[in-house]
Amino acid sequence: MSTTIDCATANAADKALDKKIQRELIGVSDEVRARHSWLQHQDAIGLSIFIVSIAGCIINAWLYVQGVMPAWAVILGTAFWTSLLHELEHDLIHWMYFKKNKLVHQLMMAGVYLFRPFTANPWVRRHLHFHHHKNSGTQTDIEERGITNGEKWGLRRFIMVGDNMLAVYLRAKKYLTEPSRLYREGKVTKQDLKHFRLISLLTYQPLGVISHTLWHGFILFHVANGVAWLFGAQIPWPTLLLEQMPWITTLAVVLFAPNALRTFCLHFISSNMHYYGDNKPGFIVEQCQVMNVWWLAPLQLFCFNFGTTHAIHHFVVRDPFYIRQMTASKALPILKANGVRFNDMGTFKRANRMHTQKQTSQNSAPVAA
Repeated sequence: MSTTIDCATANAADKALDKKIQRELIGVSDEVRARHSWLQHQDAIGLSIFIVSIAGCIINAWLYVQGVMPAWAVILGTAFWTSLLHELEHDLIHWMYFKKNKLVHQLMMAGVYLFRPFTANPWVRRHLHFHHHKNSGTQTDIEERGITNGEKWGLRRFIMVGDNMLAVYLRAKKYLTEPSRLYREGKVTKQDLKHFRLISLLTYQPLGVISHTLWHGFILFHVANGVAWLFGAQIPWPTLLLEQMPWITTLAVVLFAPNALRTFCLHFISSNMHYYGDNKPGFIVEQCQVMNVWWLAPLQLFCFNFGTTHAIHHFVVRDPFYIRQMTASKALPILKANGVRFNDMGTFKRANRMHTQKQTSQNSAPVAA
């Protein structure tokens, strides 16, 4: 995806500050890497985490089917394992594992996708994510806006944070109209417009559409039964549907519910820590904040402390997620000393703006078609 027309470059002072922070963070990273020689085996580490996480998901599922592990424990445990798979996917998108062995790399991409079927297709997301780094906080940052960045907070955004497909359904009109508007206004190129439309068709194909259909059907089935029970009635469901419910229920417990929990935790933090609309395009300092306030700890558990460490990634892309965690104690003071915001909870009222200003409907819309 090409860089959009309206993405202005940061000025010389901003660029100099970004470079200064990058140098200092790389120095911290180099120090950690030198102190722990085992970190040089990056491919092996990534593959090990991949195997252990998938094994954890499979074991949890087997224990549930055998009646050994209760549903709540499976949901929590698998949500944790899939959170590691999400971090691996992010690193894979940046080609951090098996860059020279395409077969293993692609098998890992397929694996992290299969066990996280609610997510965007990772091969499509690669384009979205690279575009996000170039255009973070702008109207064409589809990746973050897709998970509600820039939306006004309320029940609607709360629902969309935890469900990617509902985030599409509840903004269907904007998905159809905004890319064309941006093109008419000269804010995106014709090539960008084609990319946006292609991406919107492929982002949740095929697993996202299938898994969300089953998940939503499972929820509606039980909600309908609950309402009927309150009125002392019983719904005469077709026999064929009732025969499918056992395996759908199993999938809901071992795969869908854990991913719904993980998705909510990650998207709640990610969509609120990234700025949108009035940050300087191309100025990394203003792209996101550090969110590590104590009450976010339960959510951080299911996204590997994302709120604390993700800002580091915007400056130093090369480091895998576990190295960012290892450098955090020294990296965070560097970010704070150089103007990166910490725990700016006013972002909830400002709909991700850096400054207090009236929100316009134009800026609150998603950018996909």
